[in-house]
Amino acid sequence: MRGEEGPAGGQKGVRVVVTGIGVKSPAGNTAGEVLSTVLAGKSTATAIPGLAGGPVPIGCPLAPFEPLDYFTGRELRTLDRTAQIGLAAAIDAVADAGEPSPEDCGVYVGTGGGGFATLENLIVGHALGREKVPVHAVPALMSSSTAARIAIRYGYRGPCLTFNTACASGATAIGEALRAIRSGTVGSAVAGGLDALLSPLVMEAFAKVGALSERLDAPAEASRPFDEKRDGFVMGEGAAFLVLERSDLAEARGARVYGEVSGYAANCDANHIVAPLRDGSVAADCMRAALADAGLSPEDVGHVNAHGTSTPHNDDAEALALRDLFGGASGGRTPPVTSTKGVSGHLVGGAGAFEAVVGLLSAREGLVPPTANFTSGPATEMIDLVHGAPRRIPAGPVLSNSFGFGGSNACLILTPA
Repeated sequence: MRGEEGPAGGQKGVRVVVTGIGVKSPAGNTAGEVLSTVLAGKSTATAIPGLAGGPVPIGCPLAPFEPLDYFTGRELRTLDRTAQIGLAAAIDAVADAGEPSPEDCGVYVGTGGGGFATLENLIVGHALGREKVPVHAVPALMSSSTAARIAIRYGYRGPCLTFNTACASGATAIGEALRAIRSGTVGSAVAGGLDALLSPLVMEAFAKVGALSERLDAPAEASRPFDEKRDGFVMGEGAAFLVLERSDLAEARGARVYGEVSGYAANCDANHIVAPLRDGSVAADCMRAALADAGLSPEDVGHVNAHGTSTPHNDDAEALALRDLFGGASGGRTPPVTSTKGVSGHLVGGAGAFEAVVGLLSAREGLVPPTANFTSGPATEMIDLVHGAPRRIPAGPVLSNSFGFGGSNACLILTPA
């Protein structure tokens, strides 16, 4: 069932469709590669030479990627690695969509760390007297740099906005782009998220708060969402972007449609700067609001792409939230649930956008990816966790969850074409 107008204030009858996808990730650098990798359920985590000697020298690095396929050597010298990855993913998404009209297009980008790795390199280099501060330091450090460069490249003159809601940033950017199109602010948008935080200082900082897995002898087994032996997440790097358009505009130009972003909601636990609310109640409220925004009920959800970080408290809270949401639906069982962070690691600001891509592609194929490295755990008493092999399901809407530090929650509903 579909409502004509959601509580987010959308115009009556406005539908927002996905016409382009671009991704740069540990699981692959095209939509096809990503879907194949997550369906295989094999972790991409490995030892990272640049992190050797640090407390957690493992992570999920980007799949092989040639920046010179996208940028000149001169351009590369002015781009933070985060911006390289994000801009390349956005370029792919726009090419896939066939370039919507620049006069009516906005840019919405989510990032948790922005140019933090560049800042680290500048500080260390300056302190050791190894280099002067380069002239491009400020634009490389700006967290808004990627959004600005996307707009400049294509001449997009709509809003050019950057969001930081920690690990929910990518989902927030997509959701806010959805609202902008519904409200008539723009007719189309390039929206997504990115981060590249595999640097020594960042990794040590996350290790200090106890967020990272210490399963250093077996990196490929370290990210294990919802498993009883999980001990923290594995840091990954990557970016994903969608081109969103008002459905009538996409139809008028004959664009290929992957599906629809049909619902979005955001709220805050207002509880703790790094820990989720233990009972998951506010996260459950966010999921309900996203479903209401889409005009759907819990029974309509085909599967869930969980935030599922592989941290003890987060996974427990999310399992409780899902049980709360679906407790009265389908005889008390949740729909199939997966977490792709077992494969890709945690892409931080890029996670919500990457998982929105995975969720939509999975829904189109009618295949739910398995949760990598899950063997057993009490979560299966609360949620129908897919593990071991992909599960075939009827095509239907996917609920994609993103929950960030500070209690920032963002949920998206994506419906395949």
